Amino acid sequence: SIIGHNTIIESNVSIGTNCTIGCNILIKNSIIGKNVRILDGAIIGKKGFGFFPDQKKNIRYPHIGMVIIEDNVEIGCNNTIDRGSISNTIIGTNTFLDNQVHIAHNVNIGKNCIITGQVGIAGSSSIGDNVMIGGQAGISGHIKIGNNVQIGGGSGVVKNIPDNTRVMGYPARDIKSFLKDNK
Repeated sequence: SIIGHNTIIESNVSIGTNCTIGCNILIKNSIIGKNVRILDGAIIGKKGFGFFPDQKKNIRYPHIGMVIIEDNVEIGCNNTIDRGSISNTIIGTNTFLDNQVHIAHNVNIGKNCIITGQVGIAGSSSIGDNVMIGGQAGISGHIKIGNNVQIGGGSGVVKNIPDNTRVMGYPARDIKSFLKDNK
């Protein structure tokens, strides 16, 4: 594996063979498979945004999970992937993340997914296999997206999406309905 300049690899990290890790990257609390490419500026395994709200003082709860990046994954420039709070954050085999994607704590992304730039996936959401998400789409927390789903760019996903569905808009809905209503 190759590690670029100014990259910091902290404790609790395992890196597989034949990985390319770019410059100015921070990795902690992560298990990285083989043949993984992590491009410049990524932050992987940091504490997620989780707290108990209180009117006097918000109290952070511990994030003791890990980030697991399976084999043949590409993580784009300036991505942030938070470690899990109790369970792990998982990026499945052969998944590619474009630049400036944020994956929050406890998110589970399946195999062979393509997630384009500026997508944000909120905590504890589950993304199936073979999912494609267009740029600037947002996925609310605790959402389940099925297998073979396509989400158009700029969409806002606020409810579960079943397998083999194509959606677009805000809130995201069937793409044929969206296109018909927006002629």
